[in-house]
Amino acid sequence: MATCPPYPTNPPRPHWWQRGWVRYGALTTLLAISGLVILALVREQTGTQGFLVGLGLAVLPVPLLMAAFRWLDRVEPGPWRNLVFCFAWGACAAALIAIIANSFATRWIATATADPAGADTLGATVIAPVVEESAKAAAVLLVFLFRRRDFTGIVDGVVTAGVTATGFAFTENILYLGNAFGTDQLTGDSGFASVTAATFFVRVVMSPFAHPLFTVLTGIGFGIAALSTGRHHLRRALLPLAGLLLAMGMHALWNGSAAFGEYGAFMVPCFGLLTWLVIWTRQRELRTVREELPAYVMAGWLAPAEPHTLASMHARRLARQYARRHAGKQAARAVAQYEAYATSLAFLRQRGRKGRAGPDFAVRERELLDALWHRRDVARPALDHAARATAPPPVAPWPGYGTPGSHAGYGYGYGYAAAAYAGYGYAARPGGFAPVAPYGGYGHGHPAPAAPAFTPAWVPAPFPAHARSRPAYPSAHPAPHQPLPRRP
Repeated sequence: MATCPPYPTNPPRPHWWQRGWVRYGALTTLLAISGLVILALVREQTGTQGFLVGLGLAVLPVPLLMAAFRWLDRVEPGPWRNLVFCFAWGACAAALIAIIANSFATRWIATATADPAGADTLGATVIAPVVEESAKAAAVLLVFLFRRRDFTGIVDGVVTAGVTATGFAFTENILYLGNAFGTDQLTGDSGFASVTAATFFVRVVMSPFAHPLFTVLTGIGFGIAALSTGRHHLRRALLPLAGLLLAMGMHALWNGSAAFGEYGAFMVPCFGLLTWLVIWTRQRELRTVREELPAYVMAGWLAPAEPHTLASMHARRLARQYARRHAGKQAARAVAQYEAYATSLAFLRQRGRKGRAGPDFAVRERELLDALWHRRDVARPALDHAARATAPPPVAPWPGYGTPGSHAGYGYGYGYAAAAYAGYGYAARPGGFAPVAPYGGYGHGHPAPAAPAFTPAWVPAPFPAHARSRPAYPSAHPAPHQPLPRRP
């Protein structure tokens, strides 16, 4: 049986650059300096009043876009620090690089060709897409390299790229709206006929998703590369590059469109296609949770109904609401963490079965199982409530078609048979199923709800015997046909 190697008695000291506080400090300093510089540049171009007007108008689409990307990431939510970094990089570092590089390149082309109008056109259709998409892609690359544990698929790439592009568009909108307000101050226009209103309508109302749409292509390239095995080094390098080139091409097409109708004829179908792809990928992640977690049910780490409960976003929300209502915010947070750790565990097992897991598979799996174990007492009553609330009622047999027990296969509404879990080798529990203890039994100060007059046949089983000792850890990568060992 394979075992984990012992820890060295004197581990080598990491290099000074590998220390966490050094990297965080350097990155924070870089973003802070970039933010101060970009603030000074935008204020210089728009003036103080124009900057404040542009800031107030540019911030309006940001909560909507952030909520949309956070919704996409609800299956396996990444840490907030990654999203904060991506938004700050897009708003500060990427915007600063774009302003300096675009201005320098446009002036150089105008001087070399003596054609300022042609230089502006060339800068908008060629220089700007290359510079801006490369600057935004740098954030996706950094998360891919240094937060690899949080970057596991297409949805992670889409969210990382989209949040970065949202930050970039936020700073760019401040500049455009501030300049438009300055123009209106000079011409005396106001109301719907003003340049500010027209700029707000085009950039904030009609196309707030433009920059996220471009950069999402880069994120999809990185996401597919994250799904590739370690043997395909060339594919892992070419896929992000292909996504970046597609983002540059779509950005150039957007900047070169002579009218909004041309944009709508091409960009709107692309936006719809990408939206469908992301939602389909999200549903695929939920299916992965439903298919991979039953192995941990058989090993004794999860309750039988949890895989299907965790594979439903509606059931997850009901569990968090139940925990908050009966045990407070801390319990709701623990349930949310339990759901996130269980999802990460399912994705980790899938990568292990497909040969894409890294050398730290066993260590990471143990960390996730420990995290689930420490939160099981709080999470399981809530998940049990959600499972019973979302389960369909048992189907009564038709007269003349078998005995009343012939429909036991409907079980809990998820395809589990009451007699035996044949698909995963579960033995039948004598005496049927029994509900887990409510929150009143965990010392939260809330009275336990009254027990029902009868126990339906579809009530989920509790954690096996509520064992005091933990189930055994797996000793190697799971084989596709071999589930994890049962709890002794």
